[in-house]
Amino acid sequence: MINKPMIHFNNVYKNYEQVAAVQGINIKVNSGELFGLIGPDGAGKTTLIRILTTLLLADKGSVSFAEKDVVEDYKYVRNNVGYMPGTFSLYQDLTVEENLNFFASSFGTTIKANYHLIEPIYVQLAPFKNRKAGALSGGMKQKLALCCALIHKPQVLVLDEPTTGVDAVSRKEFWAMLKELQAGGLTIFVSTPYMDEAEMCDRVALIQEGAIMDTDTPAAITAKFGQTLLALQGKYKQSTIDLLRTMSHVKNAFPFGDSIHITLTESGAKNELKKQLEAQGVDASSLKEIDPIIEDCFMDLMTTV
Repeated sequence: MINKPMIHFNNVYKNYEQVAAVQGINIKVNSGELFGLIGPDGAGKTTLIRILTTLLLADKGSVSFAEKDVVEDYKYVRNNVGYMPGTFSLYQDLTVEENLNFFASSFGTTIKANYHLIEPIYVQLAPFKNRKAGALSGGMKQKLALCCALIHKPQVLVLDEPTTGVDAVSRKEFWAMLKELQAGGLTIFVSTPYMDEAEMCDRVALIQEGAIMDTDTPAAITAKFGQTLLALQGKYKQSTIDLLRTMSHVKNAFPFGDSIHITLTESGAKNELKKQLEAQGVDASSLKEIDPIIEDCFMDLMTTV
């Protein structure tokens, strides 16, 4: 018996006037999977999520949710998806408890009936249950929005850049909560611009300019890199990156935190590159070979496609 995907984007297109937002998107998300849609702002992530959650119509193609068409069976989708948009969309003048009660009653349920679904998260909010949502910290707003998305016991949790603008500690806590929810059997479809969050997903789709560049497990994507990658650590100016991009054996060079990541066109060219840099007065003593991460793969795919 072949298992049907919980979510299936089938050749989906969407344009905004002359702008092609998404182009021929094909994604399958399996039941119980934590699937990440990874890409920068403007890549098409929010457009896909709005089409999935019945807030937007595709120009071409189809999307199914639990084997139901999201257009024809939009009421079913809305009743069985827990949606957390990218911007905080709860009622800021209502308290934590009032917001949660409102969302529960909107789906014909109560906090008491489904409290077990949100208990690990809500216990952190309980001391602030009488505080207005607008007065919460970013991390607490995030937890409240997650509780409201879960209170009606959805089949799938859909989150659009849930950790954008949130501090590093809250980001880590949030992903730990998602892993716990997945362990309980929930299917999760999440978008993020943070490449490091890809490592928390079972599978990811890398999206840029409305097109999918690759879909696979994070480990499989990095294994496909298949090129020599170097790191040049230190505070280098843009001129050093520009110089590297003109050199033989260099496929591309990009800034990564406190270093420059350099992809070579052929293996064994590290020593030659080091000589070329030093001949131009660049300190290359820190140059070393490293293993690629998802962000390296993303940048390489951008320059290859």
